[in-house]
Amino acid sequence: MKSDNPYSPPATPLTATDAEPPVTPVEAEKLGGWLILVAIGIIFSPVRIVFQLVPIYSNLISDGSWAALTTPGTGAYHPLWIAILVGEIIVNAALFCGWIFIAVQFFAKKKRLPKLYISILLSTIAIQLGDAWAISLVRPNDPIFDPETVRELGRSLVAACIWIPYMLVSTRVKATFVR
Repeated sequence: MKSDNPYSPPATPLTATDAEPPVTPVEAEKLGGWLILVAIGIIFSPVRIVFQLVPIYSNLISDGSWAALTTPGTGAYHPLWIAILVGEIIVNAALFCGWIFIAVQFFAKKKRLPKLYISILLSTIAIQLGDAWAISLVRPNDPIFDPETVRELGRSLVAACIWIPYMLVSTRVKATFVR
C-alpha cells in the first residue's frame, strides 16, 4: 500500500548505493591536462602582483616621488596624480584579492570559476588600458603605450586569447568545475 505522505519511510530500505547518483567517467575527471597551466597562472598571479608592485610603491614613497607628484607647486605636480596613484593602489589591491578568490574557487572546483576567470582576464586588460589612458592625461607628451605597457598588455591579451576559449569549450573544464 502506497502512502500519499511524502515523509513516510520507503517500503524497502535504502542502501548506500541507492542514495548516491552514479558517477560518470567525465564527472570523475580531476585537475589535470591544460588546467595545470591555468593553476600555475592562478597561483603566481597574486604573487607576481606583490613582487612587482611593492618595490614600485615603496620606492615611490621613500625616494620622494610621491611628494613631488602630489604636492602643488613642485615641477612634477599635476592635480590628477593623487587620484591616479591612489586608484592604482586600490585597483591592484582588488586584483590581488580577486586572484586569491579565484584560487580558492579553482581548487574548490566551483562551477562559477570559468566565468570568474574570464572576468578577471578581461578586467586586467581594461585596467591596463584605463591606466595607460589616465597616465596620458598627466603626461600628454609621452607615448600612451610605452614598452612596458605594451609588454604587459600583450601578455594579458595573449593569455585572454588562449584561456578564454579554453574555459568556454573545454570538456575538462565543464567536467571539473561542477560544485
